[in-house]
Parts: sequence; structure tokens; C-alpha cells
Amino acid sequence: MDRLQRDLLRQGMRLELGPMLRLAGPVVSAELGWMAMGIVDTIFVGRLGAEAIGAVSLGNALYFAVAIFGMGLLLGLDALVSQAYGAGDLHECHDWLVQGMYLAAMLCPPAMLLLWVVEPLSDRMGLNAAVLEQAKPFLRAMTWGTPALFIYATFRRYLQGMGLVKPVMAALLSANVVNALMDWVFVYGKLGFPAMGVEGSGWATTISRWYMAGFLVVFALWNDARSGSGLIRTRLAPRLAAIRRLFGIGLPAAMHLLLEVGVFALATTLAGKLDATSLAAHHVVLDVASVTFMIPLGLATAGAIRVGQAIGRGEPSAAGRAGWTALALGAAFMTTSGLVMVAFPRPLAALFTDDAGVIAAASRLMLLAAAFQLFDGLQGVATGALRGAGDTRTAMICTLICYWFVGLPLGWFLCFREGRGVFGLWIGLALGLFIAGLTLLFAWRRKAAALGRGEFAMVGAGVGH
Repeated sequence: MDRLQRDLLRQGMRLELGPMLRLAGPVVSAELGWMAMGIVDTIFVGRLGAEAIGAVSLGNALYFAVAIFGMGLLLGLDALVSQAYGAGDLHECHDWLVQGMYLAAMLCPPAMLLLWVVEPLSDRMGLNAAVLEQAKPFLRAMTWGTPALFIYATFRRYLQGMGLVKPVMAALLSANVVNALMDWVFVYGKLGFPAMGVEGSGWATTISRWYMAGFLVVFALWNDARSGSGLIRTRLAPRLAAIRRLFGIGLPAAMHLLLEVGVFALATTLAGKLDATSLAAHHVVLDVASVTFMIPLGLATAGAIRVGQAIGRGEPSAAGRAGWTALALGAAFMTTSGLVMVAFPRPLAALFTDDAGVIAAASRLMLLAAAFQLFDGLQGVATGALRGAGDTRTAMICTLICYWFVGLPLGWFLCFREGRGVFGLWIGLALGLFIAGLTLLFAWRRKAAALGRGEFAMVGAGVGH
């Protein structure tokens, strides 16, 4: 890239900054709201001891190892809806929502069946028995929120693809109030309900997910009645060609999510073979790292939308600038978050528990989390930018190699063979994230260069109504 091209890119990124921030702000708030639900659960059960924290961590890990695949398949809507919206075709946006709902309906029964199967299988995993005893009823309660989770995911992708991000933010933030209230009622036994402990937290999460789904459905119908966009008149018949197209784009994204969430779920399962303090410390630091990752995750969604809409408008150079702007914002934030983790490891850990042993172990892990913040942000935002351009395979392949062939095996070796415990496990995870961040940054650089040459295609093209 010569100097003139770099100057033009910087000028374009400055122009892109305002629209990107206006879109990213509510999306980031929504992602933080999503993460806050898990943190609130941890805080409520954290007063019950390290085993209760470990049970929530393990239950969530097992749940999302299954449910995340279905949510990932629906990520194809990011590119399909945003590109259709960029092209000015609202009818196609509505149609993708309908086809997405059909795909969600197909996914829900097998996902719930797998979740019911996971529970008896967990007895054979060699997990901490006291932690597992509390994790099982928590997982059973969470399973009943799966249909709501898929409905919510479908409507969220549809609304965000059209730039309607504020209702998604409102749904998540208000759902946190619902979740906190239900945690208070069910975990501790308030308002005449019995104290259910960790299981009560699972029911609180399920109720809040049904609330989120209902919120977005009601908003979509209200917005259509107000604007006359034609959603209510959209044909409800399934179109197999469209569902196959959505599945084809979503499958690599789902595999990427499954591999990414799965590696941390397996890492949590491995930590579950250690003492309760190590598992609780792992969960606390994973929560902190997950909170900071919500910002680049929100920027990834905003980047996917802006890239997709620019391609739909037939402006590939603008798509490239959108991706670079999202990456720059993500890198700046994650560098800052890493510095905060280095400066305040113990106060951050103390937000989750007053157990001195857990705080000490978590403070040590926090330094490793700080080391990979920048690269975690790069891989997250680059994945979103590539998805907006219709490329979901690159991130899948990168995650498979970096996490499963490099990071996790090294972490297992250091943890169990070298006797470094949970700290060794996190060294492997950090290395995997480091390699993934650099690899996907390079992949986006190549994609942006291709867009600059006008090499692009509408991912929904050729799928008739």
C-alpha cells in the first residue's frame, strides 16, 4: 500500500468513525448486557461458596457447548440481511427473517435433546463431585430457555442487519433487571418461594431469555405497524433454497463458535478436575476476560453490518474502510483493558468473591488474560468484518488450528504433565489467541485489498423469492 492509498484509507476511516460508533454503541451495550447476566448469576451464587461458583461455570460451559452451534448457524443472517438492506430490498430482509425462524425451529429439538443427554454423560467426565451435584439442576433449568434463545437470536440478527440496534440494547439491559430480580427470588428464596440455590439461578436465566425473545418479537411487529415496511405481509412459506443458503453461510460460523466456545468449555471441564479454588479462579478470570471481549464482539457485529451494507450498496471500498475502523477501535480498547488488568488484578477478582484463596489464584491468572487482550480483540473484530463480506470459513479454520491443535494441547500438557495447574492451562489458551489474532488480521488485510479492487459478490444473490 503506497502513501497515497494510506492517506485515503485514514481519511475514509475518519469519515467512517461516526457511523461506526453510532451503530457500535448500542450493540456493545447489548453485548455487555448479555455478559452481565452471567456475572449477576455468579455474584448471587458467589455468596454460597467456591463450589457454587464452579457449578455455574461448569453448567454454562456445558450448555453453550451445545446451544452455541444453533446460534452460530443464524449468524449467516448478518451478511444476508445487511447486504439486502444496503441494496434497499426490505422485502428480502423480511424473508430472511422468516427463513431464519424455520431454521431455528429445526435446530431447537435436537439441541434440547443433546442438553438432556449431556447431564448423564457428565457423570463420566471425572469432574469435581460437589460441583457437579449443583451444576446438574442448573443445566436442566437452563435447557427450557433454548427455544427462546433461538427466537431471540433470529430476531436480533434481523433487526441489527437493518441498523435497528437500540431495541436489542433495550431488550438486554431490561432483561438484566428481570434476571437479577429472579436470582434474588429463586436463589435465596424470597416472596414465598423456596431457596433453590444454584438451580434457582438457572430458572432466573431461562425466564429472562423468554422475556428477551418476547421483547424483540413485539418490537419487530410494532415497528412494522408504525412504518408499514411489509413484514406482516411477508409470505410464511419455507423456501428450501434460501434455508440451504443460510445454512451454508452459517455452518462455518457455527463451527467457529463451537470451536471457540468449546475450547473454553473444555478448558473449564479440565479445570473442574482440579480443586474447587482453581476452578473458581478460572471462572472469575474467564468472566473478566469475557466482559472485556464484549466490546470487540460488539464492534465485530457493527463491523459485519457496516461491511455488509456497503457491499449491498455496491461500495466495496467503503466496506474495507468499515472493517479497518472496527479493528482500530477494538485494538485500542483491548490494549487499555489489558493495562487495567495488570494494574488492578486483586480488586477485579474481589468483585466476584470474598474467598481469599480464589482472589489470590485469580489475580495470578489475570496477568495472563492481560497478555492476550489485544490479540483476542483482533481475532474477534476481524471475524465479524469477514462475516459481513460473506467469509465465514477463514475464522473457522483459524480457530481449529490455533485453539485445538496448538493452544489446548499445550495448556493440557502444562497443566497436568508439567504440574502447573490452571496457570499452565491458561498459558496454552493465551498462545492460541495470540496466533489467531495475527492470522485473522492478515486474512482481513487480504479481503480488504480484494474489496479495494472491486472483487466482491452479494452472498444472497441467486436465491429467488
